[in-house]
Amino acid sequence: MAAEIRVVYRKYDGSLHWHMTMQLLGEDQHGVWTGAAPPSTMRKGTGPAITFQHAQIMLFPRDTWWTAAFNDAPAPTEIYCDITTPARWPSSDEVTMIDLDLDVCRRRGGPVELLDADEFAEHQIRYGYPADVISKAEQSAAWLQAALTDRREPFGRTYRYYLALVDADGVS
Repeated sequence: MAAEIRVVYRKYDGSLHWHMTMQLLGEDQHGVWTGAAPPSTMRKGTGPAITFQHAQIMLFPRDTWWTAAFNDAPAPTEIYCDITTPARWPSSDEVTMIDLDLDVCRRRGGPVELLDADEFAEHQIRYGYPADVISKAEQSAAWLQAALTDRREPFGRTYRYYLALVDADGVS
């Protein structure tokens, strides 16, 4: 059985945001990959669990200002990238990062979209994001928009290998 990894997103003030437990799938030149077979759950803060009826995987790259979630069909969103501070591993079974609000997604059979620019602008004031954090977030969002559109790796074929490791019977 694969090792369990606790995934913890926080907001800039340290408050708990999205969190879930996934299985370690492996590590490659793109970063650490985790997965969850359906049904899986995640929670936003202390809110109720949200259940997913499709397989999903996540990528936590090294030293980048984003993370990525890849969803199996029939989920309408194929890839969803959160702009975050670089992922930190406080222990071998936990990864954490600060969600900076901006998101980039690729809808299944559709366009690449930049999401939550309004929330990003509001939170720059509310949380007092430093100029370098704003700059890194904007640069990462622009890079992701191009990478998802062009299907640059790991957004082309690489993720399909890891998604195939997750099936309805669990994580292989």
